[in-house]
Order: sequence, then structure tokens, then C-alpha cells
Amino acid sequence: MKKKSLKKRIIQKIKILIFLSFLLSGVFLSYQKIAHPKKKISSKEWIQMITDNTFSTKSNSLLENLVEKTLEVSNPIKLMNQNYQKYRDQEESTKEVIEISNPQIYLYNTHQSEEYSPTTFIEFSVEPTVIINNYILEDILNKNGYPTIVEESSIKDILNQENWNYAQSYRASRLLLEEAIKKYPTLEYFIDIHRDSLGRDKTTTTIDHKDYAKLLFVIGLENESYSSNLELVEKINNKLNEYYPTLSKGIYKKSGIGVNGVYNQDFSPNTILIEIGGYENTTSEVLNSCLAFAKCFMEVIHE
Repeated sequence: MKKKSLKKRIIQKIKILIFLSFLLSGVFLSYQKIAHPKKKISSKEWIQMITDNTFSTKSNSLLENLVEKTLEVSNPIKLMNQNYQKYRDQEESTKEVIEISNPQIYLYNTHQSEEYSPTTFIEFSVEPTVIINNYILEDILNKNGYPTIVEESSIKDILNQENWNYAQSYRASRLLLEEAIKKYPTLEYFIDIHRDSLGRDKTTTTIDHKDYAKLLFVIGLENESYSSNLELVEKINNKLNEYYPTLSKGIYKKSGIGVNGVYNQDFSPNTILIEIGGYENTTSEVLNSCLAFAKCFMEVIHE
């Protein structure tokens, strides 16, 4: 009896060792395939991979296709696995390059270092900063016929060059806005994307069994022409409340001591400051919210 019991335990241990060896081999191969320094991918490449063939401009109904495809990007890691090999196998010269000659929309981040939860990014060496929103929206907007560009310059570099502190970040992003309009006079909309500093319970909502990172619009009352900015934001916010109840936390009007109060919204009546989620939100939640915002934003400017 003891011999049989001993034999059974040995077999169990062998099975466990075999399982662990397969598991470790899989982890090692995945690391070599995805996280090897020579094959490290950028946030922009990652967004291009998960949205590859997901969005289309063929639908006659405004963003009908976008709504249908929402579920397809609710699991970015699954999409990453599906598209990664195909993307990697492409030669650099054959990758599609979209040239935007007359952009209408400009996406930027005054606070580029604001981060999201890194949980879903560790395997792929992608930094989950607020900048990923830019690339998600850029991809969606361009593929739906709204020419969009993303600001690639570093706010931190400008602060260092000018010997400015972090509190002067809006001053730095103002320089980028002025350069952008000189280079692209066709620009009409300027969207500054941020991330909230509150915890998950204040920045997350569930709609139709799907989690979203909540949205918040900020309006600076110390901009003398803030009413024009407010009018645009109210239209977008009303659409969000119509299609995605509880997603928007509303419009936060700020002024007084200790706040910027303008947020570069005097630059254009179509300058928007939006906070998408908080530091504990995941990539899937941010993706869902970008889709929702894109739908409502495009409907407003289409009208």
C-alpha cells in the first residue's frame, strides 16, 4: 500500500514538473518573441495593432460600424495576440503610412506623464500613459474621415529647455499649439487629454456589462471667451449622457487661486480639455471610453 502511495506521489510530482517546464518555456518564448529589446514596440504601434482592420469608413450611417466593433476592442490583449505576428512579419517599407496633409483635429497632452494601471501592458513593454488615448482617437478619427494628427514633441524637454517647472506645463503646450497652427492652418479642433487623479471607484462605470473609464470635461472660467468652449463641450456631454449614461462626470468649471483657470482654451473656441479615467483604470476601460467619446465628438462636429 505504501509503495503504491509513494508511486502515486512521484507520478504527481513528475506531472507538476512537466507542467511547470511547459509553462516556463512558454513564458520564455513569449518574452523572446515580444519583449526582446530589438523587437520592443511603441505605444503607437501597439494601438495600430489592436485596431488593425477594426474600424472602417464604409458605413453610410455615421459611426454605425464603430458601435458594432466596440466589443472587438474590449479585450486588447486578445487582439494583440491576433495581430502581433502579422504586424511583425511586415517589412518596414510595406507598412501603411497615412499622410495627413490638411488635418482638422489636433490631439496633445499637457501632462504627458500621467499613467494608467500597467496590469495589461507588462507582457508587451508598452508604457500605459495618457498618450495612448491620442493614438486610439487618431486611428478612429482618421479611419472615419476626420483628418487628425498627434503631437509627438516632449513637454518635459520644453520645460527643461526653458528652465520652467511642472506648473508651467500649459505654457509649454501653448508653444506647441502655436507651432501646430502655423504648420497646419486647417486645424479646427484642439483636444488636450488628461487623466484624473482619483481612485478607481470614482473613475469607473459599468454600462451594459462593460467597464468604462469615466470622462470629465474641464472649462477654465478665466478665459474671457469660455462660453464658446463651454457650448461645444456641452453638446458632446449631452451626446454622452444620451448614449452612455453615467460615463461622463460632467463639466468642471475652474477658476481662482491655485488653478490655471484658462488651460489654453483662449487659443480657440474649439479647444477641449478632457480627463479620461484615473490611475487605476485599465487599457480596456480606456479603449471603451475613447470609442464612446469618438462617437459623440464626431456626431457633434458632423452636425
